[in-house]
Amino acid sequence: MFKKILIANRGEIACRIIKSAKKLGIKTVAVYSDADANALHVKMADEAVHIGAAPSSQSYIVIERIIDAIRKTGADAVHPGYGFLSENPSFAEALEKEGITFIGPPVGAIQAMGDKITSKKLAAETGVSTVPGHMGLIADADEAVRISSSIGYPVMIKASAGGGGKGMRIAWNEDEAREGFQASKNEARSSFGDDRIFIEKFVLQPRHIEIQVLGDKHGTVLYLGERECSIQRRNQKVIEEAPSPFLDEETRRAMGEQAVALSKAVGYHSAGTVEFIVDGDRNFYFLEMNTRLQVEHPVTELITGIDLVEQMIRVADDEKLSFGQADVKLTGWAIESRLYAEDPYRNFLPSIGRLSRYRPPAEGAKADGVVVRNDTGVLEGGEISIYYDPMVAKLCSWAKDRLTAIDAMSAALDDFEVEGIGHNLPFLSAVMQHPRFRSGKITTAFITEEFPEGFIGVEPDLVAARKLAVVATWVNHATQSRAIRISGTIGNHRRIIGRDWVAVLASHTFDVTFDLVASGSIVRFSDGTVFEINGNWQPGQSHAHFIVDGEEMGVKVSKSGNGIRLRWRGIDEVAHVREPRVAKLAALMPVKLPVDASRMLLCPMPGIITSVAVQEGDQVEAGQALATVEAMKMENTLRAEKRATVKRVSAVAGQSLAVDDIIMEFE
Repeated sequence: MFKKILIANRGEIACRIIKSAKKLGIKTVAVYSDADANALHVKMADEAVHIGAAPSSQSYIVIERIIDAIRKTGADAVHPGYGFLSENPSFAEALEKEGITFIGPPVGAIQAMGDKITSKKLAAETGVSTVPGHMGLIADADEAVRISSSIGYPVMIKASAGGGGKGMRIAWNEDEAREGFQASKNEARSSFGDDRIFIEKFVLQPRHIEIQVLGDKHGTVLYLGERECSIQRRNQKVIEEAPSPFLDEETRRAMGEQAVALSKAVGYHSAGTVEFIVDGDRNFYFLEMNTRLQVEHPVTELITGIDLVEQMIRVADDEKLSFGQADVKLTGWAIESRLYAEDPYRNFLPSIGRLSRYRPPAEGAKADGVVVRNDTGVLEGGEISIYYDPMVAKLCSWAKDRLTAIDAMSAALDDFEVEGIGHNLPFLSAVMQHPRFRSGKITTAFITEEFPEGFIGVEPDLVAARKLAVVATWVNHATQSRAIRISGTIGNHRRIIGRDWVAVLASHTFDVTFDLVASGSIVRFSDGTVFEINGNWQPGQSHAHFIVDGEEMGVKVSKSGNGIRLRWRGIDEVAHVREPRVAKLAALMPVKLPVDASRMLLCPMPGIITSVAVQEGDQVEAGQALATVEAMKMENTLRAEKRATVKRVSAVAGQSLAVDDIIMEFE
């Protein structure tokens, strides 16, 4: 077995690999850039080597610097994780020349399957059904438009060396094909150092289902079931689950056998993933093969009990797989939610900043058999920068069936505390409660169709509003009680807390009465509805568990002016609990209007201006591209909302901007 493994990666996947290596008694080496000097993976590893500046093009994807770190530490094997150099055949070849074992597939397989153009040709030759498209390289935007028109819109423009949604665009017409081609090339060059592009037909209403394969160097290749990855936005997976709620055993077997046949055709060993598009009739089409560990591998581990990272290490050390296809059993259901540093209220644009609070839910098996797992690479106080992927953590739940796993995920999301950055926890919670998701009737268009105007939060219905009003009333009483204990008795008088209150939350107003009883507390509504509540919240705490009429609620609690901010199940509302007389006066207060920024183009996220497409005095039309902002390896084109004349341009290419910095103004 290897004595020391260097992990050529960062973040949560580096931490994940370190855990399996330690379980096997193998020492680990971390590499880090300037931005990651205090990162969790650096702290977890036995050794750490600095490899360069923050941009990945100057550190994590510079082969010579990784090789130098190997020489310095004497590592005898390298695990690449995913992204960065994981599917770079030149890196695998460089390791081979150094006599260092690459914990991954052979170079030939990476070249054949890591290149999406070659892989599609080989898949077709192997008898795997493929999506119609252009398999050759594309010289320029004009050729991209001609090819797209011949295939028929919509088309998918993809980076040949891509992954993780980088270098990928959907084009519905010639203008979008031209623009998407250039944007995909730019992202591919920045993320992978390879700007080759191909185009294929975009299948409408598809499901994205992938097969996990695992092979050894002795000719055995197995499939370990499938993962449903259809909940995506901007072609980036957000929620995954295993198994798929859509496949039957016959289709699962057929997809698995094709994935194994394709793997054997290229002499594959190690872990890999064969991705398919599946239509409503369970017809499936090969998309690509990822010759590496996938981000969503934990859900497969949870339903099979197989540690994929451990198996990759053992296979690389020339061990035979200790189990066969008949031994692979899919047990229960697993869900993975990707926690991203992005603002769902701003169309999921990246967010950066310091994690002023980072408290994941407790991991491990629960009394009811549910399992919670959180793969992460950050610590409280850590910095989320603009240089890398915005994923902060992968929260997973396992249970005996799908709905129980979803409910377990909902509870875990309620307990996950993140402050200091914009993040998608509210959105993840909203999806878990969505009837269509819970029914399993999902496609890759789920987010677009169910949130067409973007995510604006969850408006509490009457049932949810009552529960939160009960919590707010309880919190108000606890706060009032603490104030009395602090102030004590003044003279012969002691302040009395009233029983009658008005609770206002969102569009709901409730007249309530609060009473202490032997079993806890009672909140009675004016219509006669009664709720019993118990809780463990103390003033100053940011999170608490409440039992409201027998239902456990994990609620984030904080002050907001004179109100109580409550966050639960995607709902984020400020509740006001007032004495009846004060409530009447508060209802008369004028509403503060937002600042009018309609004549300004504001930077929607922290990032770098890569281009400005207009000048002062130009007249622009609705939909016209005005500027491009890059953050976390993704380019975002900002467009005019209406016809206007540019009055002033305040930003230039190469300039770093914060959220809401002014890019330009209009007359």
